[in-house]
Amino acid sequence: MKRSLKKICILIAYASVAFAPAAQASEKTVTIGTAGVTGVYYPAGGAICRLVNRGRKEHGIRCTVESTGGSINNLEAIRKSDLELGVIQSDLLYNAYNGSDLFVDVGADKKLRILFSLHSEPFTVVARKDAKINTFDDLKGKRVYFGPQGSGMRATMEELLKNKGWTSKSFASVVDLKSSDQAQALCSGKIDAMVYAGGHPNGTIQQITSMCPTRLVDVSGKEIDKMISQHPFYTHAVIPGGMYVGNPKDVRTFGMRAELVASSDMDDSTAYQIVKAVFDNLDNFKTMHPVFATLDARQMAIGGDVVPFHPGATKYFKEKGLVD
Repeated sequence: MKRSLKKICILIAYASVAFAPAAQASEKTVTIGTAGVTGVYYPAGGAICRLVNRGRKEHGIRCTVESTGGSINNLEAIRKSDLELGVIQSDLLYNAYNGSDLFVDVGADKKLRILFSLHSEPFTVVARKDAKINTFDDLKGKRVYFGPQGSGMRATMEELLKNKGWTSKSFASVVDLKSSDQAQALCSGKIDAMVYAGGHPNGTIQQITSMCPTRLVDVSGKEIDKMISQHPFYTHAVIPGGMYVGNPKDVRTFGMRAELVASSDMDDSTAYQIVKAVFDNLDNFKTMHPVFATLDARQMAIGGDVVPFHPGATKYFKEKGLVD
């Protein structure tokens, strides 16, 4: 499964478009911005589109998926109306809605609306075992990959550094790479550690831990506890032991959630039909990727403490008794 997971993810995404009915003149097209094809966002978008496209003859909505640079790029595209939907990390969504942190210069985007929550995303640090990195503090003075520019994982890493009083100068180097090169860079010794934010089990982490001896590093302590107490979008998280080669023990960390997000400019009927397509077929959706297996409808209808839900989504949730 480890070798084929990436191929499966890509096939799910393409199948959402390739096997959909022929386009109708009156239909509406919505595009979901995701992230790189090796992560979880891309197959998540593909799985959503696959279910939406099954009902095109009834609701007239055609769904497509687009690989992007990640959460920040998706937020920018939704703001500019270049994308109708995006899969977005909850901490970045909160800051974009409020015009805080990375979004101070562009200002608050009060049009952002959640359709539903997806999987949890533990913040993950992977180190080469011979790099002598046993705790997060051991990253000081090392060569580290923060994730792609514009990605949620890089933004979260930078937030964590601020809480610890660190800067990029705390490291021997902060290396820029293509996401597709991170495994080779770690195992060949070009970097000592990398950070990743995504659902587990994860194809990228499976690949890396299978290629060379690695260690998933605890990210815990008073700074993490402080971050969680101050922000509604963070929570304690655990990556179960035994999930990845060479990592038999549970790893303590913190995490966010992935959210499917639209603008309030999306009409209520479109939002309603997208939510309905997924929730009416949730058992099927949960089989489309390993990280979806534990999804729960009520938990997916929680997230309004980050930004408001779209009225179309709220209508569906109320009809099904998922919210009051």
